[in-house]
Amino acid sequence: MPAEKAKISVILANLGTPDAPTAPAVRKFLQQFLSDQRVIEIPKPLWQIILRLFILPFRPKRVAHAYASVWAEDSPMREILLAQVAQVRETLLAQYPEFELNVVPAMTYGQPGMVTVLDKLSQTPQDHIILLPLFPQYSATSTAPLYDLLSQWMQKQRNLPGISIVRDYYQHPLYIQSLAQSVQEYWAAHGQAEKLLMSFHGIPQPYADKGDPYADRCRQTAQLLAQALNLREDQWAISFQSRFGKQEWVKPYTDQLLQDWAEQGVKSVQIMSPAFSADCLETLEELAIQNAELFLSHGGEHYAYIPALNAREDHLQLLLSLLQANLDGLKQTLASA
Repeated sequence: MPAEKAKISVILANLGTPDAPTAPAVRKFLQQFLSDQRVIEIPKPLWQIILRLFILPFRPKRVAHAYASVWAEDSPMREILLAQVAQVRETLLAQYPEFELNVVPAMTYGQPGMVTVLDKLSQTPQDHIILLPLFPQYSATSTAPLYDLLSQWMQKQRNLPGISIVRDYYQHPLYIQSLAQSVQEYWAAHGQAEKLLMSFHGIPQPYADKGDPYADRCRQTAQLLAQALNLREDQWAISFQSRFGKQEWVKPYTDQLLQDWAEQGVKSVQIMSPAFSADCLETLEELAIQNAELFLSHGGEHYAYIPALNAREDHLQLLLSLLQANLDGLKQTLASA
């Protein structure tokens, strides 16, 4: 009788998105997201008062309108995640017939929720779970919540599977190569601007001061990408977007830098966000639309957003490489069991 194949599940996980571009759906999403103390480190009782009295009654309507401007049949982030999972699954199933392999999507907030995904997997005991957070640069505000959810789930399991987590890949050669190729293809189609701005999602400066390595990882990614593109120092810059609240965030700020450039006579800018593995509200609405209006209103003439890596073939090859490294190692233990 042939030996039973080892059951291995691969989880590709991103941050999350509301279920619909409506105020109630956005309110539900924001309440979950902004209640995570990894994201907001203000003491919980005080923060819940602020959240419930000053944010959730007003912000969802404005954010829902922004979501509606980029929404297709579904949220862009969820559509892209599902496409990434489908293509990764197809390749891995063909490459690893010795395993009973499952590749699934998950979100930290919203659907498909990480907790729901893990509970479903536990209905058929797994031999090993590989978690790939789709955050190129580790941060306690984005990657760590997935660790938390996985840890909470593990505490409830008796028959625990092996666990592998890909922490991040901010300097992986295939990641840098994919970013560079996306820029070069954009230049080939549209020409090169005076400035390339690599804008990353921001975090509060106190988080970095306490040891979050995210900002330093972003700077290393940007430097490696600039080198891959053979850019001079005056042809590119790094910045951080999406600050929230009144405290100081990691600098320079994207909006302020764009305004300064425009007022200094810079006429053309192309912007990208290497921190995102999938386009979403923040890239398609904030970077591509809001910041374009800011730059043009202060004297700039040409502004363009270079899309995230999404389901590009070279991006998928990066994700596959990260997963194959883990699966090849498991061949030595699980496949022969």
